Amino acid sequence: MNLQPVIGLGADALVLGLDVGGTTVKAEITDATGAVLASGDQPTPRGAAAFDAMLELGDALLDKLSETDRARVQRAAVLLPGVVDTANSVAVFSANIGWRDIEVGSRFTDRWGMPVLLEHDVAAAGWAEWRFGAGNDRESVCVVIIGTGISGTLSVGGRFVRGGIGQAGEYGHISVRRGGLPCPCGNVGCVETVASAAAIARAYTRRTDIECDSAAMVFDRVGYDEDARAVVADAVDALADGLLGVIHAVCPERVVLGGGLAGAGDALAQPLHRALTDRLRVVPVPEVVIGTFGARAGLTGAALFARYGVLA
Repeated sequence: MNLQPVIGLGADALVLGLDVGGTTVKAEITDATGAVLASGDQPTPRGAAAFDAMLELGDALLDKLSETDRARVQRAAVLLPGVVDTANSVAVFSANIGWRDIEVGSRFTDRWGMPVLLEHDVAAAGWAEWRFGAGNDRESVCVVIIGTGISGTLSVGGRFVRGGIGQAGEYGHISVRRGGLPCPCGNVGCVETVASAAAIARAYTRRTDIECDSAAMVFDRVGYDEDARAVVADAVDALADGLLGVIHAVCPERVVLGGGLAGAGDALAQPLHRALTDRLRVVPVPEVVIGTFGARAGLTGAALFARYGVLA
């Protein structure tokens, strides 16, 4: 696929990208090759105070540049979690950070003196993986971003698909376990309650009484620990069940796994491919691969979105 910038910037331009997570705000200033000229992060405050943190972090990075390089920063992109109304520049809701109906308006543009684009974090991350990462040689791709939660994007027939509210796919809130664990969304048995990174760590602790603070620890033990294998198998089954409807509906050629849990590599991708193979009878089984950008998909997506100006 040959991507031409629709509203692209010149090769000499620098961009500022911010990726706002539930625990950390991360930011980078990059050039056209992706080289990082300045970077930083800081904890994400609760509620509306998070926007002050975003502004301050952007200020700090811009202040690191020489006067000449500062003049080259021509656009920024800020990626927000939760529900984002990009048309009206409103951060509608984030359960993890605790904001609701925050009018973003022109606060970033006014502060930094440049155009600033607003977007949903997973929408930009999934687009980046499809256009520039592990899905860039396929027309129909399902990107699944797995971290504290689970969501993703769809690209079908060479087109990036947006839902009715403009969001990424909320795969994590597909209910797959009747009588399962309660989910913060208000439902029970959601994929996210079993297959997210946080859920995997919690499940291992419940099963073994061994304190576990990361899914990486569970995957590290799969080779010799039956409890770790059981927890991972349960998570893979839930994820496969949650993706069945999506796969039957649009027949993606490839499923790309991104986000923090992408660090599990083939220990996640291969079992998921086997689980899908066991379940699919009518449509082709898609490839399952690990994303190119991993946990950096958000920051990469922010930089690319700022540079190209559109998710397309």
